[in-house]
Amino acid sequence: MKRRIVVTGLGILAPNAHGLEDYEKALRAGTSGIRFIPRMQELGFACQVGGIPQGVEELKNRYFDEESLLAMNESMIYAGIAAVDAWKDAGLPVAPADGEPDWDAGAVIGTGATGMDTIASVIPRVDAGKVRRLGSTIVEQTMASATSAKLSGLLALGNQVTTNSSACTTGTEAIIMACERIEVGLAERMVAGGADGASLYSWAGFDSMRVLNSSSNAEPQKASRPMSASAAGFIPGSGAGFLLVESLESAEKRGARIYAEILGGALNCGGHRQGGSMTAPNPVGVQRCVKAALERSRIQAADITAINGHLTATFADPVEINNWSRALDRGPDAFPLVNSTKSMIGHGLGAAGGLECVAAVLQIYKGFLHPSINCEDLHPEILPYAGSIVQKAMELDVEILAKSSFGFGDVNGCLIFKRWR
Repeated sequence: MKRRIVVTGLGILAPNAHGLEDYEKALRAGTSGIRFIPRMQELGFACQVGGIPQGVEELKNRYFDEESLLAMNESMIYAGIAAVDAWKDAGLPVAPADGEPDWDAGAVIGTGATGMDTIASVIPRVDAGKVRRLGSTIVEQTMASATSAKLSGLLALGNQVTTNSSACTTGTEAIIMACERIEVGLAERMVAGGADGASLYSWAGFDSMRVLNSSSNAEPQKASRPMSASAAGFIPGSGAGFLLVESLESAEKRGARIYAEILGGALNCGGHRQGGSMTAPNPVGVQRCVKAALERSRIQAADITAINGHLTATFADPVEINNWSRALDRGPDAFPLVNSTKSMIGHGLGAAGGLECVAAVLQIYKGFLHPSINCEDLHPEILPYAGSIVQKAMELDVEILAKSSFGFGDVNGCLIFKRWR
């Protein structure tokens, strides 16, 4: 028998809000966090809008002292804020500097490309022969595990602490990996999710691929258009979202508030076959991933109330809806309700799964579904499912919600959340 796993803490730093109360308000209201970014225009980006958390310069000083900030890049700061919030939200204490770590607590912290801006500052100094001027904190800001390593000290984590990276599936994958560790009894609680800074060096690659929407620079809040016929590419986003996942035994023992139960999840890869490639999903792989998540959760396809999709505002949106329909064997007349958080915050890349899983859990806990904005003109292939597309916020007791993430490399992830009673 596998151990039951619940969510007892949430932390969020998103382009449209910081903190659970403000995030919930933004989600319910369909508030966009997409803004015009002057620097993108200056650098000649075709897409000149993006999602960047606001007020971080002031916010970071409430979380970290000056010495800590000297060794933290933007991604680490985002992650630190959201992770500390999730830990405190779960009612967990932080051991003092001279105390003992929590040997039963760990972290899986996903990121797409942490430290890009730091690396960019390193290269010209090295090329100029100024190696000695790099400073003593460069390595801890540029190593792949920089963010998770920093969090282990902030929260006194004594169990496994690691970083994962699987493109846009990263945040969801991190949560599934954390659950698997708890499931087999190797940990009691884990901080898990994703974080990515607003690095124009990362965003530039996508701009050069012409997969970003460059037609809505004058109307930033209308730029992210998942499921829309006028979708012209995704909008880059950033931030951090974390869940504190915990064994049910541990949560009940300490009397923790429970947001939702995680019934199960699945990860796989389409192997770049059957239509899959580095940038496109193998439909068979996606469908197998969804079916595996259902099987491991011990539920039927008919049990799913709603889907929080990956849905990025690219050609893949109608493909994703079709894959869900096939995997669940539920056509337009019986399709679950579906929404896209990216319509409000853009595509957070390595942070996306974390940002969206926090939204998924909030919707279950508070009994509502947020709207997908900017899809009044549904894509023709999605139009048959119009009755299932949540375009206005609705109050609803969401019993079971499925969260999907798909990423470059033909990688897939699916999580199943259940309302806690």
